[in-house]
Amino acid sequence: MSVLEEGVAVVPADHLNAMLLALHALRRGDPDVRLPFHWTGVAGKLADAFNEVVEQNASMAAELSRLRQVVGKEGRLKQRAALPEMRGFWGQQIDCINALIDDLVHPTSEAARVIGAVAEGDLTKSMALEVDNRPLQGEFLHTAKTINRMVEQLGDFSAEVTRVAREVGTEGKLGGQAKVKGVAGTWKDLTDSVNSMAGNLTDQVRNIADVTTAVAQGDLSKKIEVDVKGEFLTLKNTINTMVDQLRSFASEVTRVAREVGTEGSLGGQARVEGVSGTWKDLTDSVNSMAGNLTSQVRNIADVTKAVAAGDLSKKITV
Repeated sequence: MSVLEEGVAVVPADHLNAMLLALHALRRGDPDVRLPFHWTGVAGKLADAFNEVVEQNASMAAELSRLRQVVGKEGRLKQRAALPEMRGFWGQQIDCINALIDDLVHPTSEAARVIGAVAEGDLTKSMALEVDNRPLQGEFLHTAKTINRMVEQLGDFSAEVTRVAREVGTEGKLGGQAKVKGVAGTWKDLTDSVNSMAGNLTDQVRNIADVTTAVAQGDLSKKIEVDVKGEFLTLKNTINTMVDQLRSFASEVTRVAREVGTEGSLGGQARVEGVSGTWKDLTDSVNSMAGNLTSQVRNIADVTKAVAAGDLSKKITV
C-alpha cells in the first residue's frame, strides 16, 4: 500500500515505516543507521537526504573527536574544525566550535606567553584583559588578573631585593630593608629572609665599626657582642682577641712605665701572653728599654755608693 497525495502514489507505507525506524535510531544516536540507496522517486530522494544528514552528523562527530584529541590532549592549539562542505546551520555550528576554541586558547596562550617571560627573567609582560576589544569575563578574567598580580609582585620583590643589595653591598648604606606590599607565603618568607640578612649584616658591621673606632680613639673597653656564626664568628673572635691583647699590652706597658719611671721600682718587665709579630716586638722593646734602664741606673748607683764610701776604683761599665 502507498501513501496517496491527490490521487498520486508518493511513498510506499513500508518505506515510511523504514524511515520512521531510521529516525528513531538517529534520535538514539545510532551512527550506522542508513536508508536503502536503491529506493527511487520521492522515497529515494528522502533516503538520500536522510543519509546525507547522517553523514554530516558523522563527519561532525569525527571532527569533534579529532579536535578533542589534537587540541585537548596533544596541545596543538592552532588546530580548528575544517569541514568546508558544511553549509547553513552546519557551517554555523563549525564556526561556533572554532570560535569556542579561539576563546579558550587565547587566554591559555597569553598565560603561557607571560609565564614563559617570567621563567626567562622578563617581568615586563602582562596578560591583556580583553580579546578583540571584548573584555575577558568570569574565570578567564580572574586568571588573567591573578597572573598579572603575580608578575607585579615578582617585579616589586625583585626591585626591592636589588635595591637593598645595592645599598648594603655596593653603596655601603646599612640599615636598608625591602618593602614589598601584599606579598604572602613564600614571597613573604623570601622578603623576610632578605631583610633579616640585611639587618644582621648591618648590626655586625656597625658593631665592628664601633669597636674599631673605639680602638682608634684609645678606648680598649669595647668588644664585639652581636651573635654571629661562620666567618663572622671568626672575625668577631679575631677582633675581640686583638682588643684583649691591646688592652693587656697597654696595661703592662703602663705598669712597667709607672713602676720604673714613677715608683722607681727597677727590674719590672711587661708580660703579655699570646702576643706575636709586632705586638711581641713592641713588648720586647719595652722590656729591653726597662732592662737597660735598670742596668744603667743600678750601675750608676753602685759607683756613686762606692765613691761615697771612699772607693774610687769603680767605674760605670754599662
